[in-house]
Amino acid sequence: MHRGKGMKFVGDSRVPDKAKFVPPKDYSEYPGKTEVFLPNFLLKEWMVGAVFLIGFLILTMSDAAPLEKEADPTSSGYIPLPDWYFLFLYQLLKYPYASGHFKLIGTVIIPGLAALALLLAPWLDRGFERRPVKRPIATGIMLLTVVSIVYLTWEATVSHNWALSEEQGKIVKQVEVDKSSKGYQLYSQNCAGCHGNNLDGGVGPALIGQNLPEAVVESMATKGGGNMPPGVFKGSEEDLKTLAKFVSEVSKK
Repeated sequence: MHRGKGMKFVGDSRVPDKAKFVPPKDYSEYPGKTEVFLPNFLLKEWMVGAVFLIGFLILTMSDAAPLEKEADPTSSGYIPLPDWYFLFLYQLLKYPYASGHFKLIGTVIIPGLAALALLLAPWLDRGFERRPVKRPIATGIMLLTVVSIVYLTWEATVSHNWALSEEQGKIVKQVEVDKSSKGYQLYSQNCAGCHGNNLDGGVGPALIGQNLPEAVVESMATKGGGNMPPGVFKGSEEDLKTLAKFVSEVSKK
């Protein structure tokens, strides 16, 4: 019985006269290729996740995270290094066009354009093809992103002074230093910029535990040696002896 234009009364429902009903696919025609989601499929997913979780926990327990000494805000020579997943941005900020007066380009514009390109990729390439060669825009964006990240991460790794970082971050014994003494005042004026306010190292090595004789300290302060340039100490002969005595006494603790 017709109930309105283009409609037929069928049982207790009203459907369009020309409706195209597409029945759901009967997956029973694929025996052995389907499975129940709960619990079969979900249990397999949990098992795979558990394997990766256990492996991750084993790695974290077998190789402890490296710890460095307490941060010293007065040390201007410390070379920072971010975590590995930020190394590509760290390297980008080393280039002249992305640092200094152009730091806005390296910190906002370039990362922003990269993120925007990834967000717009589904709209820039609306094809139904799944093969990468048939989707040049999306494939090109992804390849450019991956190559850029890998290259910048590699450059940051090979150009970093790992030996100096290890020396700067080495945990050294803390000792009590009389900061009101004249020897420390001379040390603060001439040596603290490289060797740290507490003689625990900075750009230069830590002096604590080095057991330095006074003569060696005098010679290094005036003539230099190794990576230390000559003429670091500026003062009288008496001040030099006071400095050498102070450093020598602290270095033996």
